[in-house]
Amino acid sequence: MYSVVKRLLIGTPLSSSELEGQRLTKRVALAVFGTDAIASTAFATQEILVVLVPAAGMAALDYLVPISLVVIALLVIVTASYRQTLYAYPSGGGSYIVSRENLGTGASLVAAGSLMVDYTLTVAVSIAAGAAAITSAVPSLRGDELQIGLALLALIAVANLRGVRESGRLFAPPTYTYIAIMTLLVVVGLFRVATGSLGRLPVDQEALAHFTGREAVLAGASSFLLLRAFSSGAVALSGVEAISNGIQAFRKPESRNAAITLTWVAFILGALFLGIAVLASHLRPTLRPDETLLSTMGHAVFGNGLLYIVLQASTAAILTLSANTAFADFPRLSGIVASDAFLPRQFANRGDRLVLSNGILVLMFAAASLLIAFGGEVSALIPLFAVGLFMSFTLSQSGMVVHHWRGRQPGWQGRLAVNAVGAFATGVVTVVVVLSKFTEGAWVPTIVIPLLVLLFWLIHRHYARVDRALACPPGTPLPDIVHTVVVLVPSRVHSGVLESLAYAKSLRPQYLHAVHVAFDQESAEGMLATWAEYRFDIELDVVSSPYRALTRPMLQYIDALDERWQHDTVTVIIPEFVVHRWWEALLHNQTALLLKARLLLRKGTVVTSVPTHID
Repeated sequence: MYSVVKRLLIGTPLSSSELEGQRLTKRVALAVFGTDAIASTAFATQEILVVLVPAAGMAALDYLVPISLVVIALLVIVTASYRQTLYAYPSGGGSYIVSRENLGTGASLVAAGSLMVDYTLTVAVSIAAGAAAITSAVPSLRGDELQIGLALLALIAVANLRGVRESGRLFAPPTYTYIAIMTLLVVVGLFRVATGSLGRLPVDQEALAHFTGREAVLAGASSFLLLRAFSSGAVALSGVEAISNGIQAFRKPESRNAAITLTWVAFILGALFLGIAVLASHLRPTLRPDETLLSTMGHAVFGNGLLYIVLQASTAAILTLSANTAFADFPRLSGIVASDAFLPRQFANRGDRLVLSNGILVLMFAAASLLIAFGGEVSALIPLFAVGLFMSFTLSQSGMVVHHWRGRQPGWQGRLAVNAVGAFATGVVTVVVVLSKFTEGAWVPTIVIPLLVLLFWLIHRHYARVDRALACPPGTPLPDIVHTVVVLVPSRVHSGVLESLAYAKSLRPQYLHAVHVAFDQESAEGMLATWAEYRFDIELDVVSSPYRALTRPMLQYIDALDERWQHDTVTVIIPEFVVHRWWEALLHNQTALLLKARLLLRKGTVVTSVPTHID
């Protein structure tokens, strides 16, 4: 049953030789790695107003374009910096690899923790925003945002488990549809404004009062509020670093194709983000608690017809699919960190469809936990969002400064200057985000990231201890082992017991014992009588267990053998029979499983099951 469901959901397995064929073209890669950045245009402008409107009322719209221009200037700096990273580190890894090679292990782990927190929040915010777009277009679904979000999250996870190329082809049409309809919204909207066919929208005093707490409109916003608004708008840069983590997913030449795709993403993001801000400053829509800003402007520009439906549908689609960027990058980053022994090594294992499926599943469950904890509300999740994002930006660009300084290749001064400006700018933004939104939730990643770094070190210390324990230099002789074998005899002698005894004798141990755990005197005497009838040449030891336990008496018996024979290794052989239907196993005693689990923890003990198949 499990195999059938798995094949239906994720498809047939791919061989390792097909990995090269899973690489992406630039057009498909934009849908895989660029949706996060592009989709942020659907909510970043609104998040700026969510901060400003409570203090400035409708006057908050006057700050939209200036704040957007500052965000775009930061986008240009970060993009120029990451283009250099793509050529300097073509193997991928982004901030983690750059920090590890140039700033040291500690800085690289901070970068890894920051990115993992950022990717998890990216998924949660994207899914929540997608659910909000759906309920804005379909009012009857309002109140079900969390359930819708969890369903969308499961859908995206399954699509990614099917493979990178397949998910990219699936997500490309909605991505390009969104770009087209958003471009049309901005162009048509500004054209109608310029021709006088569309003017300012009427102020909804009831909706405005929901945010301001009063109908009066204040004159302006403080510098602190402007910084908070900028930090909310700066989440538009989320996803810009994604391509640097996934260079190896591109077709050759990887660095060139990745750099071109990054430039496309940055241009589309900047153009749409500024266009939405300019259009909003002209239309001056009222921020509403039950409808997105984009939906309000879509109604004004397109009316309630087909174009509005396409706008809302494509917005919901790309906001949902923007989580795909994190699903593409989180597993890759986790795999690289796991290869360095700072995460469980299972994160570096590829699944049936050549994707790092363990990372995908962990990300899905982590994002689902956030959605449930915060009720699927975008504004509640946004303050948590930007800390990890800009922390990783800062470390990456600081690392590139050191890289250029050490290498000093031709033209290094100009490249170093670009990265230095980027490191300074994103560092300032990191401080602004932490200070301005600390009480609103920014304290969460501020605490979680150091805890993740501590977890990385603990995992690494474990692997280092295991490596030391298992180390054996060339020329180490094989150990001489005194071998004792113990055959567990169940409540009666059957063919499985005979097979187990035969197998035990074939091992030719120094000492061979058969042992039966009896729960009462009657069963003990009965087993001894039965054993005498079979005339085995192996003596049977009967261990009394008045409390009807199996595990503890067996451990005590083996400990006693230790004292008696001073053996190096004891092998416990357990006869088991195998049934062919899963439900039939429920009809039989499974206490041997508990015994095997407990013996696994005992030093110098080997557990062997001898199966007898029931045809």
